[in-house]
Amino acid sequence: MTFLYPLGLLGLIGIPILIIIYIIKNKYTEQTVTSTYLWTLSEKFLKRRIPISKLAGLISLILQILIIAALSLAIAHPVIVMPGAAHEYCFIFDISGSMNVEENGETRFEKGVGKIEEVINDSLGGSYYTLICVDENTAVVFERETDKKLAIEELNRVTPGYASADITDAVDVAKGYFTNNAGIKTYLITDKTYQNTNNVEVINVGSQVDNHALSDVNYVLNGEKLTVNGKVISYSGDKTLTLELYLDEREQLTASKTVSASGEFTPFTFEETVTVSNVNSVTVKIKEEDALALDNQATVFNLKNENSYKTLLIGDSTFFLEAAIVTVSNAQITKMTSAEYEQNPNVSGYGLYVFDGVVPKTLPVDGTVWFLNVQGSVPGSGFSFQGVVDPEYAIKLEKSTSTSSLVQKLTYGVEGSNFIVSQYVKYGLYRNFTQLYTYNRNNAMVFTGTSERGNREVVFAFDLHNSNHTISIDYVALLKNLLDFSFPTVVEKVSYECGENLEVNVLANSDSVKIISPSQKETYLDTSSVIGEYTLDEVGAYQIVMTVGGAEKVYNVYSVLPEAERTPVQTAERVEIVGEASGSGLNGIYDIVIFLFALLAVVFIADWGVYCYDKYQLR
Repeated sequence: MTFLYPLGLLGLIGIPILIIIYIIKNKYTEQTVTSTYLWTLSEKFLKRRIPISKLAGLISLILQILIIAALSLAIAHPVIVMPGAAHEYCFIFDISGSMNVEENGETRFEKGVGKIEEVINDSLGGSYYTLICVDENTAVVFERETDKKLAIEELNRVTPGYASADITDAVDVAKGYFTNNAGIKTYLITDKTYQNTNNVEVINVGSQVDNHALSDVNYVLNGEKLTVNGKVISYSGDKTLTLELYLDEREQLTASKTVSASGEFTPFTFEETVTVSNVNSVTVKIKEEDALALDNQATVFNLKNENSYKTLLIGDSTFFLEAAIVTVSNAQITKMTSAEYEQNPNVSGYGLYVFDGVVPKTLPVDGTVWFLNVQGSVPGSGFSFQGVVDPEYAIKLEKSTSTSSLVQKLTYGVEGSNFIVSQYVKYGLYRNFTQLYTYNRNNAMVFTGTSERGNREVVFAFDLHNSNHTISIDYVALLKNLLDFSFPTVVEKVSYECGENLEVNVLANSDSVKIISPSQKETYLDTSSVIGEYTLDEVGAYQIVMTVGGAEKVYNVYSVLPEAERTPVQTAERVEIVGEASGSGLNGIYDIVIFLFALLAVVFIADWGVYCYDKYQLR
């Protein structure tokens, strides 16, 4: 036996001090009474109890000595050292998506936590504990912790993941601990069955359960005809499932259908007639419950809507432009006359603003801006109005011969320089613009760039009505290129698997980009770079809230459980740590302080009992 705090034994000095106090203590007290008659009368009864009375003081002394001794030993914290009885433990905890399967009211993850707690509680003091958690990443939660309580507290802070798990890196980390101590006990807590193991003890918390899932859900809206396709599977044999279809989150159930699914993916199709002109999202749900609810729903958002193709046309005669935009894109167009704009010049919330013959009072805080035949200077635009030129004869525009990638991209598919105009506006450029068409090399006729706020700009120095632009075969091709330039894609796709990286194209002039997870956790991305990255680690709908010039733009993506994590029973070939294991352990510590405190309590109660007996029974 050894003591963790030997200085606690100094408390034993109290024993001789207590004995000295008892020796010098006055055993008699002087009392004033009215008569001794009752004492004399009861003397014959007291004679039988006098021997006990004489022993009461001695018994109390012995008990108080025991109290001091037990208290001193408890402070010194004695432990019994058991050589080789303790061990170092390394737990590799699989917290992947399939560990969310619920069996008998308890998830596999919760069962795994219980198994680790059981091993820790059954181990002797002096053991070391290391926990490695694995989902899409490998993380060492705590390393060589000696305090059981702290280790269990840290374990209970771990939350289940939703991505696929590759234990290769975790096993490599465990190999490092094995190299330092060949006697380490390594446990893999998982729901997968391994055919062969070496130096790793697998604790399997999985079993065959009822599960079904959706996969590859997508839709096409052609006019009023909505077609939704996807696949459904039952991992527990043949089953009849009811699929429910929802349009947008705020819409009620649109349709349902019954599908017979087996151990293979079964295709399904919904064909519905809808009266809405646009669908923001389509959701398919499996009505029947199973052991894993995470894969029973899939939502697909409208990618074009997510990338904000909302366009505001400001002008009194925008027919040609509107018709062309509708032809080459799915932009949602809103029109505003010049008089209406005068009443509400601070409009916002659009991806594209087109000023056709209207001089904007201020630049919009968000979106791309097109200027057509704007006869006035716009502060912050990068160019200044220098007058209207009315040539004697119609002029022909000259296409840029630059080999820059931007010019090549914006003039792709434009065959020749056959644009003719009868009147144009002369602008002075004091910012760096990319000129697509010029006249006499000095007059910029069609050019692009950015404003001082960082918003993209496209400028036409003429009125479409005073040109052959709208009837030219190159007009549609040029307009499509400019629209692609004007609507930078914020999200490339809207459907992901947990563990994938979401790439967000940060718009110019963005103040902040916030990611809101399905559990409402908020994360801000770095807006100083062109692309922000975020790892999707939950199942469900994510919101990307981008603030541009004070106006919020909201985008949505959906993350599903990886297909590999949906199978209730999974097998793997082998998990091993190469090397020769050692049977040697660490010095175990058996803590007996709890027994000393129990003894202290018993002796204290006994001493109190003797005191009370002596105080109230003998006198």
